[in-house]
Amino acid sequence: MPLETGRAVQDIVTRHLINPGFGLEIFYAFIIIACSLMIYFGTKELYELSSHKGIKYFRQAFLFFALAYFSRIFIKFLLSYSSVAQVLDVSTKAWSGLLALIALPFFMYFSAMAVFSLVFSVAWKKLPKKGITMSVLKFVAVFLALIVLFFRNSAAYLFINLILFFLVLIVVFMAKKSKSKYSLYTTYVLLLVFWILNILDILVPWITVGFQLVLYIVSSGIFLMILYKVLRRTGAS
Repeated sequence: MPLETGRAVQDIVTRHLINPGFGLEIFYAFIIIACSLMIYFGTKELYELSSHKGIKYFRQAFLFFALAYFSRIFIKFLLSYSSVAQVLDVSTKAWSGLLALIALPFFMYFSAMAVFSLVFSVAWKKLPKKGITMSVLKFVAVFLALIVLFFRNSAAYLFINLILFFLVLIVVFMAKKSKSKYSLYTTYVLLLVFWILNILDILVPWITVGFQLVLYIVSSGIFLMILYKVLRRTGAS
């Protein structure tokens, strides 16, 4: 029995790894995660030298981006392997529901924290010290994650992403007015475009892998541009 189970799992892994759609997801997530981590670690020295709080929150935003997309690919990886449920003698519906119940809120939490960190990166001087803090926003992010968990439909997910989109839009306007030498206005604009593509990812039903490929290529290109501009701007390249 252990040998048969091992072969069954191996067959599942082999079959899904050669799936072009699944491979595309892996490649896309890898680029986002890699770029985010390179930005996070590439700006470490600048932050240590300057102790600039804006840079601190900017770095945190990309760390949260990396965690969010790791959660995303982790969810899709496990959900795509719903055949494992047969090996474990669990219904496919129960298997998928359990994974979504555990992992999806993490993706929403990290995504929200990434946007909140971007807001703080440009507005940390203007926000009241005893008002809105990152600790408070962590509870807000948990609340948003619980909404996704409770409703579990695309409408709720879209609504929250629209809220986050408007927050990124506010960040862009604030960055444009900023006179700080560490201002990264172009980077924020690119992140705004990236978020628009994320919303399209929710709204548009995927008919062909080709259309999805175009979206992922553009999104990946945006993050590569962000990586280049940030490292060039901070002198880390």
